[in-house]
Amino acid sequence: MEASATAAKPVLRVAAICGSIRKGSWHRGLIRAAAEVCEESIPGLRIDDVDVADLPMLNTDLETDGGRGFPPAVEAFRARVRDADCFLFASPEYNYSITSPLKNALDWASRGVNLWADKPGAIVCAGANFGGGRSSYHLRQVGVFLDIHFINKPELFVWAFYEPDKYFCYNLIPLVMRSNPRILKGYCEYDTSLHSIKNEVDESRRKP
Repeated sequence: MEASATAAKPVLRVAAICGSIRKGSWHRGLIRAAAEVCEESIPGLRIDDVDVADLPMLNTDLETDGGRGFPPAVEAFRARVRDADCFLFASPEYNYSITSPLKNALDWASRGVNLWADKPGAIVCAGANFGGGRSSYHLRQVGVFLDIHFINKPELFVWAFYEPDKYFCYNLIPLVMRSNPRILKGYCEYDTSLHSIKNEVDESRRKP
């Protein structure tokens, strides 16, 4: 019998990082919603919810082996960042900026080998007035040095204090289900474009 094999499409691993460590965080709800979107309509993506609550505050005195060794919680976090193909940041806005837990996580994974570099990222926010948008723009600025390639559009800023009760019970899925697929599909488009560029570069290098 002649067997026909279809190559399985590779799954992109998305490390989802919430900048809030509050149990009832709206931003954790955004990550849950993104995971549901992927399960239902984007089989090429898998969301890995990466908790940053156990990371110690950045202190280089905690590093060992000449800056190549880290505390166990940091090592575990860095491994998940290293294994990710791309990132989804759920970024609350505190005082017009990103949160200290998020900045701490960004810093730990940039020590030694910068594990964020040359990977795509997207940002979702929730908050009052501007929907947390200022944290998004500040995070993009931090990403310049870290070489995170942020997806520029679409953007998702959720006005978290809007009724009905779906917001107060931390269930943001109805809104995100309409908006998030376009953001998440941007990873696939970026990955396709990146492979195309790499192939062109490799081809040009082979030419005499």
